[in-house]
Amino acid sequence: MRKINFIVFIFLITISCKTEKQDFISNDNIQLSDLIERVEPPNWWVGMKTNDLELLVYGKSITDLVPKIDDSNIKLNSFDKVKNENYLFLNISILKNAEPDEIEIDFYKGEVIVDKYVFSLLEREKNASNVEGFNNSDVMYLITPDRFANGDPSNDDIKEMYERPNRDYDRGLHGGDIQGVINHLDYIKDLGFTTVWVNPVLENNMKKSSYHGYSTTDYYKVDPRFGSNELFKELSVKSKEKGIKLVMDLIPNHCGSEHWFFKDPPMDDWFNYQSGFKQTSHVRETVQDIHASEIDKREHADGWFVETMPDLNQKNQKMSKYLIQNTLWWIEYAGLSGIRVDTYPYSDKDFMSDWTFAVMDEYPKFNIVGEEWSENPIVISYWQKDKINHDGYISYLPTLMDFPLQISFTEALLDDFNWGKGFIKPYKVLASDFLYPNPNNLLIFPDNHDMVRFYTQVKNDIDLFKMGIVYYSTMRGIPQFYYGTEILMNSDENPGDHGLIRTDFPGGWLGDKINAFNGDGLSIKQLETQKFFKQILNWRKNNNIIHNGKLIQFAPKDGIYSFFRILDNKMVWVIFNRNNSSKTLATSRFDELIENYESAFDVLNKKKISISEKLIIKAKSALILEIE
Repeated sequence: MRKINFIVFIFLITISCKTEKQDFISNDNIQLSDLIERVEPPNWWVGMKTNDLELLVYGKSITDLVPKIDDSNIKLNSFDKVKNENYLFLNISILKNAEPDEIEIDFYKGEVIVDKYVFSLLEREKNASNVEGFNNSDVMYLITPDRFANGDPSNDDIKEMYERPNRDYDRGLHGGDIQGVINHLDYIKDLGFTTVWVNPVLENNMKKSSYHGYSTTDYYKVDPRFGSNELFKELSVKSKEKGIKLVMDLIPNHCGSEHWFFKDPPMDDWFNYQSGFKQTSHVRETVQDIHASEIDKREHADGWFVETMPDLNQKNQKMSKYLIQNTLWWIEYAGLSGIRVDTYPYSDKDFMSDWTFAVMDEYPKFNIVGEEWSENPIVISYWQKDKINHDGYISYLPTLMDFPLQISFTEALLDDFNWGKGFIKPYKVLASDFLYPNPNNLLIFPDNHDMVRFYTQVKNDIDLFKMGIVYYSTMRGIPQFYYGTEILMNSDENPGDHGLIRTDFPGGWLGDKINAFNGDGLSIKQLETQKFFKQILNWRKNNNIIHNGKLIQFAPKDGIYSFFRILDNKMVWVIFNRNNSSKTLATSRFDELIENYESAFDVLNKKKISISEKLIIKAKSALILEIE
């Protein structure tokens, strides 16, 4: 018996030594060389609808490498080589019932593993697929991060980046960042805003004017001068804790000319006009024009926005998948509540249909707003979800920026009183709402980061300005205001200068003589305007009549225009007098709605007033009346 045990013991020792030797030999053969520089997307999540991914792998001369995955959670279906030897594309599937895991992707050269990448499969946040997007119960605060607040001066000057900070130059880097937004979330909340849209925060390592963020140079990395990916996620989390949603600005149409894959593209058609710059014609109507020539369509959609913004070719299926995956990655990673899409009609329209479908299929309650800068509702409505178009085009884009309303209402405030002028313009725009499948899901705004400041638009007339704030706060749709509008920031010196439009918010930098966050140094007029915003937006915040009420407008007469919002036998009546003198309004004209009502509550002046016979409307003013 002892002899048998001894033999078994010797046998086990032999097997153990052999196993250790084999492991040693295997490890000795892994001559890792750090060939793999990038894998994008860098990770994914279990439990998503999008389970078939294409990983872009980038490194020096990797075309001869053979990737292998041995894991029960992911299957490597195939891999593609392309013309550029620095790329591989891996087609993988995350298997049903996959669990969070660290998956090793080994890259072989012959029989030897020369590099590896650990691809993380992460657990999703609870109920991530049902994230609630921004909607018409929200009011959006638009921020240009570089110009809002400098929360972390240590990241102002990053030596690896091309551009140095220069706060004295209106198109230079001023130092505002994500931490600055986080630090002032209470200010934003107190004003009554429920959503923050931040201009692009992804890396923008351009040699000049990199502050605005619209020339992406890395689609998976926050610009270090703004912070980090982790800090952006923290902004989302802390915003939610305060009842504020976060909207990210993305640009699927173009990248920056310093992007690493523009300098070293994987294939010849990764970009449109890849051999040399050709500017877009900007003739956006070619998308809908039944008479448009093919060359006109191409020159608009395929041309570059500017020479430093090469046009991505979304007709290339690998590019298309790359952009879709990137968008889903950011929504999941940061817990976003919305996306704003820059230059929406400049991208390939079939791609945009695929892109919006993928996002809304993964996140059914999400919201996306597209920028189509046109004064024509026919052009705008073409892009909205559920629109039945003349050419059969199907879009899944829920929200659009309502430029026709913005243009017409500003003109109305500034017009003379001749025929066809004034409030009849926005009245006619609203009369075209039948064109939209969902006019209540349009983004309405007096200005934004690309437009003359609203206070400058109305020639610094505070009365006209307040009329505008009332209009956008009570009209159908989702209101958006640009940072600083609440303190009458202007662009008077040079109205069209984008650098001036995006002026630093006072108090956002250490040593600022004026601090708008606490009111120090603001003029009486600025303080009153801030208070006005706080009053009207906090009133709107919990007012379901304004969020979802039916809109009934009455044609303007004698410089007076009004509309009602109606829900469940409750009404809000909004009245505007554009005249330079007070006007008496006979209320009998509105009897179809108010015949049985004697009085209403004046929201702005906080008092009860009679509406039985007439109303006196002060010169250049607005009334908000609650009627129950």
